Amino acid sequence: MRRLFPSMLLAAAMAGFTAQAVARKTPHHPDQRSRAHVSLHVSRHAVLSGHRVVLRGRVRPRGSHRVKLVVRGPRGAVRGARSRRDGSFALRWGPRRVGSYRIRAYGRHDKRVRASVSAARRVTAYRPAGASYYGPGLYGGALACGGTLQPGTVGVAHKTLPCGSRVTLRYRGRSVTVRVIDRGPYVAGRDYDLTAATRARLRFPSTGVLLASH
Repeated sequence: MRRLFPSMLLAAAMAGFTAQAVARKTPHHPDQRSRAHVSLHVSRHAVLSGHRVVLRGRVRPRGSHRVKLVVRGPRGAVRGARSRRDGSFALRWGPRRVGSYRIRAYGRHDKRVRASVSAARRVTAYRPAGASYYGPGLYGGALACGGTLQPGTVGVAHKTLPCGSRVTLRYRGRSVTVRVIDRGPYVAGRDYDLTAATRARLRFPSTGVLLASH
């Protein structure tokens, strides 16, 4: 028995050493799938409602894979595309309603590749709207949505949009996002009344047509 005891200890030690060596050679990885990547770009961030933009991107690993594009906004949509051999993809999409849209691309997902998602891209769809401005001679007067009109007040008047609604206006390449603070205008053919401060930011004339996101 005394002779067997050292042999048993040696065998146990050798078994432990072998197990550790095997463990070092074959580490445990719960998920050995490689991570994919997908990018997304839009041809224009501002567009007239009904017009189209081009959505372009690229996926990795390269190859022909399915890509899903999810559009969230006033009228959301889901579009599918297939990438080329070099991983690039492109398709056209057009907003049917005015407003702000948020678009993401989702890449492949299978047993060897993890799912991927692109950064969000924004597109604002506009419509032509008649506008004028007001302010001088009315400063100190009450606004329909609360507060008083001052020379530095930024906002617009609209007949029906809820008070506080955010509206993006564009005029000759300049844009500003403001809130509805008052009611009006009540002149035929005009959708918005701009405060003097809003008008100054857009360099808008006394009356005319601009682009509006509502």
